[in-house]
Parts: sequence; structure tokens; C-alpha cells
Amino acid sequence: MSPSQDQKKKIVLCISGMAGSGKSTLAKRIARKYKLSYLSGGDALKTLAMEAGFKPTDRGWWESEEGLRFLKKRREDLSFDKRADEKLLEWAMQGDVVLDSWAQAWLLKQGLKVWLEASTEERARRIAERDRITFDQASNALKEKDGMTQMIYKELYGFDLGEDFSPFDVVLDVTQLSEDEVFNTISLLVDRLLY
Repeated sequence: MSPSQDQKKKIVLCISGMAGSGKSTLAKRIARKYKLSYLSGGDALKTLAMEAGFKPTDRGWWESEEGLRFLKKRREDLSFDKRADEKLLEWAMQGDVVLDSWAQAWLLKQGLKVWLEASTEERARRIAERDRITFDQASNALKEKDGMTQMIYKELYGFDLGEDFSPFDVVLDVTQLSEDEVFNTISLLVDRLLY
């Protein structure tokens, strides 16, 4: 049962993980359960992509040819990620929010920070199923996306995405867990640590 508004303190929860780890799905479910705002770094970047003339409308766009082209553009011009991260940080300061973000765990000073770890094979399997593409297509797109994203954040902020877990309060290996098992585990942590 979700706590009432008057019992609730200002909550900031950051959920991170590489593509296909289930971070967006989990963040949305947690936001609904606790009546928190859901903010996504990916959504912020999609808005900037639209401003740059891309059309990020389809599910699985990030792993598409156009999505990977935008990723290359982000690699060449780090201001896309910088602006998206600054906006998320500004919203996060207001509290009562679940952030679906790669960088916020390093940028935020407060809140509960969770990293979802999953094997590359499992992430590729999930993306292939979600986007109705082959495992090989998903695996190749992930390899390119992971490498490029890691370079962006290393250059922009100096951290090693997917390797440095120092800002995280919780690192949960979700490779063998169902969506409900992950949700129930993180809900228990939110209940105990934030409420």
C-alpha cells in the first residue's frame, strides 16, 4: 500500500542500468505505485533529437539505424547529453520523482540510487523480443550503443558507465529475475529506505 501524501517526504529515486536491463519498465512501475513523477533521460534526449530533425517515434528507436545515427551525433556534440542531464537534475531537485537515467546517479547528491545489472546476452534477448528483431540485430546494436554511450559519459563526466558502481546504494543483478521479482525487490527497498 502506498503511503499517503502527508506522510511522504520528498522522494528522489534514480534507476540506472544499461539498455535492455529493464530500468525504464521498473522506473515507470515504481512511479505509478508511489504516485511519483517519472522522468526519463531518454525522453529528454528524444525531445532534443526531434529539435535536430530526427523522428524518434517508434518503440525501439534507440537501436534503429536512425537512433544509432543520433547517438553518433551525440558523441560528436556532447551538449545534447549535457542539456538533457541539466534539465533532469533541475526537475529532480523538486523531489517526489523517479529518474530513469544514466548520469543522474553521479550528478545527484541525494536520493536512493539503484543500478540494474544484466548480462549482455540477456539484454540483447529482451531488446530482440521487445523490438521484434533478431537476437543478432539486437546484439550488434547493443554493442555499438553501449560503447558509444560509455564514451559520451566518460568524456562528459569522467565516469565509467556500466563499470563504476560507486554512486549506487543498490546493485541488483536482474539477469535471472522476472519483471515482477525486480519490482517487488525494489519496492521493498523503497518502503524500507525512503518511507
